[in-house]
Amino acid sequence: RVRPGPTAAAERIARRLRRHWALAAMCAAFLLMSMIVLNDYGASPDAWAQIAVGNAALDYLAGEGDGALAQVLGPHDRYFGAAIEASLVLAERILGLEDSRDVFLARHFLTHLLFLAGGVFCYLLVLRMFGNRALALIATALFLLHPRIYAHSFFNSKDAPFLAMFMVSLYLTHRAFRRETLGAFLLCGAGVGLLVNLRIMGLLLCAAVLIPRALDLLTAGSGDARQRVLLTGGAFALAAILTFYAALPGLWTDPVGRFAEMLRLFSSPHPNPGYVLFGGEWLWGSNGITLPYVPVWAGVTTPPATLLLATAGAVALAWSALRRPGTLLRNGPTRFGLLLLALPVATVAAAVILENPAQQGWRYLYFLYAPLLLLAILGLHRLASSAGRWPRAGAYALAGAAVAVALVAMVRIHPHQASYFNALTDRTTPERLASRYDMDYWAQSYHVLVGNVLASHPSATLLLRNLPRGVRDMLSPNDRERIVSVAEFPSSGASLHRLPRFFRACPHADPGTYAVRVYGAAIECIVDPVAYFGDLRREALATEPLDRSRFDAWRVGDTMVYVRDECSRDDLDARVFLHVYSVDPASLPDYRPGFPDHRAAYGFEKRDFDFGVHGARIDGDCVAAVPLPAWPIARIETGQYTPDFANAARFAVAEAEPLVRARFHVWFDADGRTLTYVREGCSADDAETRFFLHVHPVDEDDLPDHRQRHGFDNLNFSPRERGARTDDGACVAVVPLPHWPIATIHTGQFDETGRLWETEFAPPGGP
Repeated sequence: RVRPGPTAAAERIARRLRRHWALAAMCAAFLLMSMIVLNDYGASPDAWAQIAVGNAALDYLAGEGDGALAQVLGPHDRYFGAAIEASLVLAERILGLEDSRDVFLARHFLTHLLFLAGGVFCYLLVLRMFGNRALALIATALFLLHPRIYAHSFFNSKDAPFLAMFMVSLYLTHRAFRRETLGAFLLCGAGVGLLVNLRIMGLLLCAAVLIPRALDLLTAGSGDARQRVLLTGGAFALAAILTFYAALPGLWTDPVGRFAEMLRLFSSPHPNPGYVLFGGEWLWGSNGITLPYVPVWAGVTTPPATLLLATAGAVALAWSALRRPGTLLRNGPTRFGLLLLALPVATVAAAVILENPAQQGWRYLYFLYAPLLLLAILGLHRLASSAGRWPRAGAYALAGAAVAVALVAMVRIHPHQASYFNALTDRTTPERLASRYDMDYWAQSYHVLVGNVLASHPSATLLLRNLPRGVRDMLSPNDRERIVSVAEFPSSGASLHRLPRFFRACPHADPGTYAVRVYGAAIECIVDPVAYFGDLRREALATEPLDRSRFDAWRVGDTMVYVRDECSRDDLDARVFLHVYSVDPASLPDYRPGFPDHRAAYGFEKRDFDFGVHGARIDGDCVAAVPLPAWPIARIETGQYTPDFANAARFAVAEAEPLVRARFHVWFDADGRTLTYVREGCSADDAETRFFLHVHPVDEDDLPDHRQRHGFDNLNFSPRERGARTDDGACVAVVPLPHWPIATIHTGQFDETGRLWETEFAPPGGP
């Protein structure tokens, strides 16, 4: 006789472990493997935003009110997965973790535990569906060994937990319809409510429960049966609603209004859409969501054997439904299977109709791998049960091969499984693959790369370029101190997403600048940045500076160098503009889709940057080195914005010789389309006095109608209106000239007493 109390519970657990020893062994192996590889995965670029979501939810629960929710970065984050993020942050607080590395390692481990829990429920669901432990073990292995999703299960606290919770909810749904009890539907409602809390797309599964309940209500015969259906359906809905609201504090003060806002936000295009390379074409935001998008992405990143088995399962289900359409109205295996088939179809259709953005492959829809995998197991079951011994052996051999191929691929490319592509893609060369699909949006390879660089130079201080956010936070405190500056420099006419981040050359023996060979990314490292910037400055000092105002600016070959001695915190926040004009404007590279093409309109490439992010503070000085484009340059204009980021500049310079040296120096740009006025050490009176500018055309018919009476185009202005007074007392003004052919230019300065100075000259190359 089983004794009551804890001893009885322990005996029950031991009995179940003996019954399912293979599952326990598999989970133990994966848990051990996770501890070994835990540090091999880097932080997600979104990690700090997700931590903010968790902190805001916990602070709100602690009584800090709506002010706590204001800490979250934006409306999308406010309504994003508070249950998981709050749980992770709570665990960090209980463990007393403060160092960023410890925080991220704990998050990785706990997130992966949720993924393993999803694998356990996958086993339980398949065992309920087919009563076959071999099939259940194969399903669990395929669930845990999807290369891309396995890597995401460590660093992605949004999509991997949602997939795991989706599998849990599918298990609870199947259990509820099999048992038809009030308690089962209450538990199912709680699970689906938590799923919707993690992501609003969980409403698809909510509909997948309520619609069959409505069918059951139509087919129920007696009054008792109808009452039971109504009671269980209502219990499910109530439990789902209560769990959803309980786990999302952001809705508590205005449950109806904020839920409506949540629906509006998640059913509209993302406010910050991004790029994704798909089939060799760069897609921007919702422009990429077409019908083939999700199926193709899932098809090229999922092991092919799983896809083949899922196709067989879908065909078998469709054939069963056509042969016996009445099964759709009855609660049974066929209806649940058709539910699995309908979920991916409905999700893809909703994504296309609502124009949700194409971002980061199909990671927003990783939860669809759950029904896809269950369809594959259904296909394997049909193949194994409807044929003879040899075909059955062949079906299981195919499933075993799927597991083995996935495992070998994961070991071969570890820890870069997030960049996995299957044999259905053209992998002739890494460059070929990188030219067709985005390789490493999450920048995971940088984590390995930085570790290799630090290990290769154990005593050096490093400057790391193109280092995504979060990479530095995963380093030990000693290694973080060895990185002087984290910068993301502009890249010669191409956005960062356009760079083929895949297998770059890396001569580690070179102690200077090099790129690193790694699966999926590229980075540049500079060892000993003090010496690097010292060399840059020495080379720059051999030339004349373009400007000596707040920052000294030089052009040294194909690099712009900016230096300010003994800079302050305000200098680090200084915003600088750089306009690079091409000799042939038609040669300017295409701008990113989705943005105004200002280069075509103005004939220059624009680069804005600030020293706090794109430069370095070395020995008290602020320094930035910005590469210039490879195409022929006509001239360069650069300057610093005012603190309010108005269009006025503290300084603006052009590469040219001065035309006059009166109270103001006047320069033409290289192509004769801009005049630059500069006076060193100007007074307040100089800044307020007026310039006149008369531009005489070659043909007076080119003049605007209101100017033809004078025979020239007239402009009066002051440095305050067309320029700025710099901090060191210089006055600067930059004035564009008309585009029609110019004969002569007459310009000068005047005040209430008359003209202070004037000069007349012809434009470069003019008559």
